[in-house]
Parts: sequence; structure tokens; C-alpha cells
Amino acid sequence: MKVSYELNEILEFIARFELDTMFSELNSIPLQLRSYRQNEVVLHEGDELEGLYLLLEGQAKVTTSVENGKSLLLRFCHPVSVFGDIELIQKVDIQSQVLAVEDSRFLFIDKATVENKLLQDYRFLNELLKHLTYKLQTCTSASRINLLSSVEERLAIYLLTTRDPNEFGKEIQTENIAEISSVIGTTTRHLNRTIQKLSDSGVLIKKRNGFLVNDWDKLDEITGGLRYH
Repeated sequence: MKVSYELNEILEFIARFELDTMFSELNSIPLQLRSYRQNEVVLHEGDELEGLYLLLEGQAKVTTSVENGKSLLLRFCHPVSVFGDIELIQKVDIQSQVLAVEDSRFLFIDKATVENKLLQDYRFLNELLKHLTYKLQTCTSASRINLLSSVEERLAIYLLTTRDPNEFGKEIQTENIAEISSVIGTTTRHLNRTIQKLSDSGVLIKKRNGFLVNDWDKLDEITGGLRYH
């Protein structure tokens, strides 16, 4: 990780994403840029949170660990995404691991500033509320589908969601079979069996390193109109 306090660079990012609307008194807030290389961990699950992170450049992967030691993929995040909001509000340790998928840069605000100043700022609280409710909505939607739908239905829903992606569709889009199985709440083995079944029926066409969709209309029938969002 590299830390920068270069004001002009920080102000350029603030102007690009209109972040000044997020704060009532921007000039009084100590800001820094934190840069992470590809595959560098930004936040370690279980560590104490240092402050709030806003992704301004690059891409980050959010995962959480499960009892067997494996990790569950939650989403891929793009600018502008916020990390640490849940932990700051709930006063808990870091709940999920955040990994830089590519070289990435974050605007960082230390924990003391957030707690002592920003949590009294209505503009900041309003913006934080938008991010928190978005996370709640998407997590609730994904949990409901993964609990109540078959793996075949989940795969179809996933493919239709990421075909013409809304914001959450972009966050769960991946070509990695293991990551897709993680997102839709199944095992890679079960997902491969489902892909084979859909391939046998002509809905999918299996390729050496994956598959192609051959019949989008049939996939839409399988979904019953449901989408991850």
C-alpha cells in the first residue's frame, strides 16, 4: 500500500465523482489516497477497521469466509464503492475481505474523523444511507433467490442478470465457474452438472473453457422473470 496526501490529485478525484456533495465542510476533513497493487488485500476480515474507504479507481473483490475455511464471493466493486460503513455503524471488526483485483486507489478517511465529525453531518449520513440500503437490497435479493430457487433457475437468473446488467449485475459478473458457483450459492461440481444438463437440452453450448448461451428465450422461461438486483 502507498499513501499520498497530494491535494491536487485528491481534488481531481473529488471533482470527477462530485464527492463534495457528500460533505458539508470538505476543507476540514483530513483526506488521503491509498493505492494498492493487483491482488493486494485492502481489508482483512477480522481486523480492526482503520477508517472509511471509497474506491475511486480500479476494481475490488469482496469475499467472506465460511466454516470450512473456504471463501464466499459476495461481489466485485467499482468506483464509487464504499467500504467500512457497516463496521463503523455497528462498531464491529471488518466483516469481509476486500482484495484489489487490479491496481486500485481509494479515498481514505480515518475512523476518528468519521465518528467524531462526519456522523453528525447530514450530507454524509444521507450518502452513507444510500450505500447501506443498496447493500441490504442486493444481499436480500440474492439470499432470497439462492434459498428458494433450484441451481438451474439460479444459473439462468445469473446469466440473464449479467447479460444486460444493472448495477448489481456488473458487481457479480465473472467468467470464472468457481466464482459463479459461489455467487449463486452452490458447489462447482453441482454447477458443472447443471451446465451439462442445459447443454444436453440445447440451451447452452459447452466450450473447452466454459460455455455459450444458445437459447436466451428458454433461459428466460426458466427464470420466471426473476433477476438478481
